[in-house]
Amino acid sequence: MGAPRPAEPPSEELSRLAALHGVATSYHPSPDRTVAASATAVTLALAALGVDAATPEAVRAARTARERELGARLLPPTVVGWDTRTPAALAALPEGTRLHVVTEQGEPRASAEHLPPGVHEVTATAPDGRTARAHLIVAPPRLPAPPERSYGLLVQLYSLLSRRSWGMGDLADLGELAGWAGRALGAGFVQVNPLHAAVPGPPADPSPYRPSSRRFPDPVHLRIEDVPEFAYLADQDRVRTLLERAGRLREAVLDKGALIDRDAVWEAKREALELVYEVPLGPGRRAAYDDFRAGQGRALQDHATWCALAEVHGADWHRWPAGLRDPRSPGTARARRELADRVDFHSRLLWLTDTQLRAAQRAAREAGMPVGIVHDLAVGVHPGGADAWAQQEYFAAGMSVGAPPDAFNARGQDWGLPPWRPDRLADSGYAPFRALLRALFRYAGALRIDHVMGLFRLWWVPAGHPPTEGTYVRYDAEAMLAVLVLEASRAGAMVIGEDLGTVEPGVREALRERGVYGTSVLWFERDWDGDRRPLPPDGWRADCLATATTHDLPPTAARLNGEHVALRDSLGLLTRPLAEERAEAAADTTEWRELFARLGLMGAGASEEAEIRAVHRYLLRTPARMIGVWLPDGVGDRRPQNLPGTWDQYPNWRLPIADARGRPVTLEELAGSARLRALIDVLRE
Repeated sequence: MGAPRPAEPPSEELSRLAALHGVATSYHPSPDRTVAASATAVTLALAALGVDAATPEAVRAARTARERELGARLLPPTVVGWDTRTPAALAALPEGTRLHVVTEQGEPRASAEHLPPGVHEVTATAPDGRTARAHLIVAPPRLPAPPERSYGLLVQLYSLLSRRSWGMGDLADLGELAGWAGRALGAGFVQVNPLHAAVPGPPADPSPYRPSSRRFPDPVHLRIEDVPEFAYLADQDRVRTLLERAGRLREAVLDKGALIDRDAVWEAKREALELVYEVPLGPGRRAAYDDFRAGQGRALQDHATWCALAEVHGADWHRWPAGLRDPRSPGTARARRELADRVDFHSRLLWLTDTQLRAAQRAAREAGMPVGIVHDLAVGVHPGGADAWAQQEYFAAGMSVGAPPDAFNARGQDWGLPPWRPDRLADSGYAPFRALLRALFRYAGALRIDHVMGLFRLWWVPAGHPPTEGTYVRYDAEAMLAVLVLEASRAGAMVIGEDLGTVEPGVREALRERGVYGTSVLWFERDWDGDRRPLPPDGWRADCLATATTHDLPPTAARLNGEHVALRDSLGLLTRPLAEERAEAAADTTEWRELFARLGLMGAGASEEAEIRAVHRYLLRTPARMIGVWLPDGVGDRRPQNLPGTWDQYPNWRLPIADARGRPVTLEELAGSARLRALIDVLRE
């Protein structure tokens, strides 16, 4: 057999059509290299945008239609204005064009000048009689900088078990951690993993980055005893049985070496919540619940309906009866009425979870934290989940988000998450994105956006094709950023973008201009354009969250002693001989150790604990405005929470925080840890 033929590149005509719709026909994995997208990938991406490019005749017709549409258009569907400046699209209207603006508050205006921040409606009428309506997003020019430099803790909430949690960390544990860290440690924030609603199991996907919904949280994080109605359960024998069951789940993880079993935890909590649901709400609680339902509107009803239908028909809506696959169909309306009690049950759980999320943020702020809880926004949602069902008109059918081949992964990546359609977002004034951000900022002091580059472009992979046969599709980054800045400023929150890896030119600059922080991880901070040696601290950027590691990387102890290489070798993940990998890892850490020594951050023969403290002294030497401590580093944990490239081979997302010997460490023990306190004292200096 011969080598496979290279994919056919797009024709010039197809390339022109693709450019008109924001579909790339090539990309640059490095500044000196250009890779063409295949004609198939481009054609399928256009098809997902509703553009027929299957034949040369169709391409010509689609291009003519698009050019005619753009040429005749007075305004794009969404216009952006920063602060009080007149948007460029409005300034470019023909002389004599009349404007009629209706503000977000319903106030009519005859001009687009000096509008308040918000999403307004503008109608333009040209002298020749043409008219156009558009959404007008007016946002502050940038987010304000945090009031002071701060340091904080990074933790995967499920891994943070106390002696009161039910087998995995919960929102009461988060509030306790925040209250202690703020008051006793002087910490300014606690960053957690995404707490989005998961696709129900069993078995549930343990990854927090592949949720059913990003807009609504998961009630598995509830502390059951903190639900007021739990105190009024009549069947105390059932209560004792449930608490004993919760104790066994907790003890299995903390005392017997078991992995965190999210499914078992949820089954116990669901049973308890079914009992709690039977307890009538008092008048004040009922009024609060009614307010929540009214405020969340149709989105809450859709999510709760999906949960109720999933109990009957399974967790993938594509496999439901045809009449239920459309959230607006008569069949769905009928099912919603028939399942009204279950819809209300799931709505109630979301209210309870929202209440405890806001309580955790309140505890953080009351403890003196200037930021509080930093929540994490995943890059997408599960294709069979609640958001993909309720908002399916906004998702590109037959497409998945991923990444092209690069130096770290020659095969590229397919994350299995359907992308938003940029055209539908623009037509709606970015309504789904606005609603998502408003929901998260209800309880977030700051928001970390995973793969923030997705505000600019995403790698679309057609279904049935490998990720090497994808292509980039561009989004209106100015509009996405305007919505982000608008909603964050309204909430008084900051935004941190996860901008690690390959970032196209101009992205970091655009984010910085709008006050969005970046993410800098020590081991990646090298002079890549020069001698490639570790970057001295004064070469770091200031507007970032600086850390030693992340949930996808080895803990610092494992990085320093090379255990991460041995772990990957034991799982068959190395692409080179073990000796080569070990030598490269050792050379990497040796260069950093030498830099720490030159800066006087540690002496010769330093212990592991002293080296980890030196790493964080180094971070303190940088101008970074935020410094994050991976909480497991504080007790010497050596196991990554997630090992990319593995599925069943490694217990991703199921490990409790543990000490250097692998013994689980409770929240109570963390609060009394001399090793953790010594590490935090480095930052307090």
